[in-house]
Amino acid sequence: MEFNFYALLTAAVVTLLVGFAWYHPKVFGSIWMRESNLTEEDLKKGSMLKIFGLTYIFSLMITMTLMSLTIHQSGAIGMVGGPPLIANAKPSFAAFMADYGTAYRTFKHGALHGFMSGLFFALPIIGINGLFERKSWKYIFIHAGYWIITLTLMGGIICGFA
Repeated sequence: MEFNFYALLTAAVVTLLVGFAWYHPKVFGSIWMRESNLTEEDLKKGSMLKIFGLTYIFSLMITMTLMSLTIHQSGAIGMVGGPPLIANAKPSFAAFMADYGTAYRTFKHGALHGFMSGLFFALPIIGINGLFERKSWKYIFIHAGYWIITLTLMGGIICGFA
């Protein structure tokens, strides 16, 4: 099973693109700033190169996890020890991959698993942090909504094109 690493690099950009739109002042940016007790002056502080650069690196880390959540064949590859050991795998592995090697490798299927990751993983983490930080439900749902949409798109790109 071959992987398109350009799809992973593209999926990692989604966090930035969705963030530009989601946190725009005309969408949720103004509400987010108010709920976070931030001002425009606060947002001008810090190195944007560092923030965007690290965001992209963290996003690449997320793509690796989403790849295993959206591409079911990666479990079969993991069972035989990964790509270098595939050549030594039993004939049953080759038969499995012949039958199911491209099954469920669509944008739609990946988007479903990305959505489920956002709903059942990102939302609870953001919710727990928000509750302990005494943040509002608006704050929690703004961030959770961002991650649900972002992970949905990332999962679709990874499963459909990686």
